Order: sequence, then C-alpha cells, then structure tokens
Amino acid sequence: MANVEKDPVTGTNTTGHEWDGIKELDTPLPKWWLTTFYACIIWAIGYWVVYPSWPSLNGYAKGVFETTNRLEHAAEMKAVAKAREAWTSKFDGKEIGEVAKDSELLNYAMAGGRVIFADNCQPCHGASGSGAKNFPVLADDDWLWGGTLEEIQTTVQYGIRSGHDEERLSDMPALVSDETITAAEADQIADYVMKLSGQGGSDAGQMLYNDNCASCHAEDGAGMADLGAPRLNDGIWLYKAGKDGVVAQINKPQHGVMPAWVGRLSDTEIKQVSIYVHSLGGGQ
Repeated sequence: MANVEKDPVTGTNTTGHEWDGIKELDTPLPKWWLTTFYACIIWAIGYWVVYPSWPSLNGYAKGVFETTNRLEHAAEMKAVAKAREAWTSKFDGKEIGEVAKDSELLNYAMAGGRVIFADNCQPCHGASGSGAKNFPVLADDDWLWGGTLEEIQTTVQYGIRSGHDEERLSDMPALVSDETITAAEADQIADYVMKLSGQGGSDAGQMLYNDNCASCHAEDGAGMADLGAPRLNDGIWLYKAGKDGVVAQINKPQHGVMPAWVGRLSDTEIKQVSIYVHSLGGGQ
C-alpha cells in the first residue's frame, strides 16, 4: 500500500510512491494554471454552443450563430461585388471588343484583369505571361488558338481539354506508337521540321511531312489556329526543344490541359483578364 507522509523539507505530502529512495511529492498545480485551464473549458463549451461543432449522421450542429468562416467570406465578397456594381454593370451586354474601345472601361478592365491574372493564371503562365516549363508564354505572338480578344476570351471561358462541352480540343496523333510511320521516318520528319524552324535540318523528310503533318501544321509550318495546331517554323517550342523534342512529340505527343473558367469567374472578370492577357504584348 502507498505510504503517504509529509516531506520534512517542503512540508508537502508525498504521493506514497518511492523509487530508489526518491519520493514523489503531491504538489498541487498553480492556481493561475488551474484558472486558465477551467476558463478554456468554459470557452470551449461556449464555442460549441455558438459555432458549428459536433458532426451527425446527416450534417452537423449549426450553432446558435449558424455561421462559418466560409459563409462570412461569401457575405463579404457579396458586399464587395455590390460595391463594384457601379462599374461592372457597365460591362453587361457589351462584347469584349466594345469594352476595349471604351477608354474608361478599358482602364478598369486592365486594373482588374491584372489582379485576376495574378490570382488565377500566374501560377502556370508566369508573371506577366512569361510562361513556364510546359506552359505557354502569353507575351509573344505565338498562339495555339489565336490571339485576338475574342479568341483569348473563348479560350479562357471554356479551356483546353477541360472537359467542358465547349472546350477547345485538338489531339495530335501518336504517329509512331500508332504505327502510322516508323521511327526512322519520324526522325526524317523531325529533321525537316528543324529546317522549317531555321535550326539546321534537311529536306529529306519533306514528303513524309506533307503526307502526315501539313494538313494541320501547313506545308510551311505556319500552323492552324482553328485547329489548335502550333506553328513549327518559328523555333518556339511548348515542350522539349530541339530535334529530340520533336521526335518525342511525333512518337507519343504530350497534351496540356487548361481549365474552363466559366462558372469560376464572372463574365465581366473573364472579359477583364482576357483584355489584360491581350495587352501583354502578344495579342493579335
């Protein structure tokens, strides 16, 4: 049995436990600590009552206030949108080209578009549209789907291979993997593409190129924006550069995905960011 006694040095009772001559004191917790502990318990109970807390089989306890940070944020954003209506309402019913011709609306669109781009587009396309590995530059004049205001707006709205019903979609066939051409023929085509882009190469694969590639990329390698087929005569590569990169794309092409922003951004916000992208330097 535990042998409880008073410690002669501190005057505190022991717990009765002893190890190797060392006795454990039954020292009470400091009053300030106990006060804080009990206050936290009371605060927690109050928090459970006021705010959402306990889960149930088909929901959760809503709390007396029936609010969450998400609902508060939604209310704040609604208030912000209401405050902006004096400007955003001026975009309603206007085509993007009309907005760009209105100097007042253009200034507003540029300011808003810069923020929207930074929040939603910059992680992939880089600051000021500088691009990133496997993500296209938006500040040059090289466009897969066209660089007019309307074409940029369509791309932003519906995305590329996004799964949206109106997505932009084009898939380059895997010519070697599908056994349409041989690996040796792919090498010849890549060599000709190098010549089209002014990076050496030869004419050896011209006929193969015309038979398999020109229908989308054009005989001179100028590409076709209507099909999302990139230019091959400018030396600008979305994926790996050089002949090895071209061979890899012919063999088993990479296909990027851009999300559809319709439903995520408002119609006005899409117009704003499209105008901003167009202004980066590569708009047509």
